[in-house]
Amino acid sequence: MAALLDLSIPDLAERVRGGEVSAERVALESLARIDETRALGAFLHVAREATLRTARAIDERRARGEALGPLAGVPIAIKDALCTHDAPTTAASRILTRRPDLPIDSPDVGAWRPPYDATVVARLRAADALLIGKANMDEFAMGSSTENSAFFPAKNPWDPTRTPGGSSGGSAVSVASGAVLGSLGSDTGGSIRQPAALCGVVGVKPSYGRVSRYGLLAFASSLDQVGPFARDVRGAARLLEVIAGPDAKDSTCAAVPVGAYERACTRGVRGLRVGVPRQYFEAGIDPELADSTRAAIEVLAKLGAEVSEVDMPHSKYGLSTYYIIAMAEASTNLSRYDGVRFGLRVDGEKAEIHSMYSHTRGRGFGAEVKRRIMLGTYALSAGYYDAYYSKAQKVRTLITRDFERAFQSVDVLAAPISPFPAFRLGEKVDDPLAMYLADVYTLPGSLAGVPGLSVPLGVTRALADRPPLPIGLQLMAAPNAEETLFAAAAAFEANRPELPRPPAHVS
Repeated sequence: MAALLDLSIPDLAERVRGGEVSAERVALESLARIDETRALGAFLHVAREATLRTARAIDERRARGEALGPLAGVPIAIKDALCTHDAPTTAASRILTRRPDLPIDSPDVGAWRPPYDATVVARLRAADALLIGKANMDEFAMGSSTENSAFFPAKNPWDPTRTPGGSSGGSAVSVASGAVLGSLGSDTGGSIRQPAALCGVVGVKPSYGRVSRYGLLAFASSLDQVGPFARDVRGAARLLEVIAGPDAKDSTCAAVPVGAYERACTRGVRGLRVGVPRQYFEAGIDPELADSTRAAIEVLAKLGAEVSEVDMPHSKYGLSTYYIIAMAEASTNLSRYDGVRFGLRVDGEKAEIHSMYSHTRGRGFGAEVKRRIMLGTYALSAGYYDAYYSKAQKVRTLITRDFERAFQSVDVLAAPISPFPAFRLGEKVDDPLAMYLADVYTLPGSLAGVPGLSVPLGVTRALADRPPLPIGLQLMAAPNAEETLFAAAAAFEANRPELPRPPAHVS
């Protein structure tokens, strides 16, 4: 692989800003790498001409002596749930195309083009990033394997027969395969942290409200959060510094100053109080993953952190609580896709609006999205609201209080990300409950709105039917304490054994 694409985000940006390398050269190498790894299915749209135009404009500004932004010339992929005014946005769904019978790369598919940028996209542009394309995902972010994409699944660079995780699978693959240095995803119940772990990259779910959701196609509004992927902790820190901060266009965005996340990466962990949730290591986790996670926590202890076990008794209700709340919110949010305002329209057999609604939504949505809409509508219906949705909100409060109590005695929680490593494509697709368990360790933190980070800790042992696969360490902190997360993650990253490259890399 080209040396430029091996650099960290800060290092590449400094070389472009200093004139050591041109942004156009970076763009060309990234586009070539995307072509080499096309079979991994990371991208739904590649913005070739726009990327090269942006790169040349950056080089011209530098030649004139103008100051460049903190992401100058850095190629970044954008999850296709984020609006981009100059590129299609489909959320990997047929309902946001005009021709559901055509492949996504067909010029006649008629994919929706928003008239505006998401706030995070606008901030990346202002930082002089190269927005190189839209990343594949589970349809409307509903899934844990990227197999629910309406177009094609993404594949894990470590073993293309396996899933990269989801729903931000394409964003994780784009970084893990070396096509880009960073990407943006969204995390509702684990959709950044889980694919980051399964692909061996760093992924950050910020605190709820830390990053604007304006321009993110909503799945579950009280849970959705935009965050970065990068190859290393420092790169993720710089990306988060760029996209975080208050936004008048999002009323849920917190009016909290952006932290010095990149500087926090040098802080170290001596005296840091690390809590290990006892419930996260009970029955259900792969024994090798449990042992590797405990070994990673021991690295933090050797660096001077104070490690202790904490009790989080309501974590066991996280899965059921999350799926009631998330599906109810999805049912409401996806009601806007009706065939009238944008995207797909399928006229029914009868010339009446209800027939058009049912035919459009029946053809436009995939099976998993339909399942979640129906379950969410049921949970909100008369006679069941109190039994399901209202009760789930009360249990959510109990889960949040578990985290509040834990952070009274510790600074960081350290836990597994997934109960198992990357699984085979098709292995769980017909068993929704087994698929939902992929996020069992990330869901409680999402319900509580706390920040979480996945940092690679190593790989599994090779087995007769399985190559070595990445494992991630999950770190969580109190709301708006992302600096603490970056300090712990960077210290661990600097002291773990060197990780191998994915075998699917093309040198």
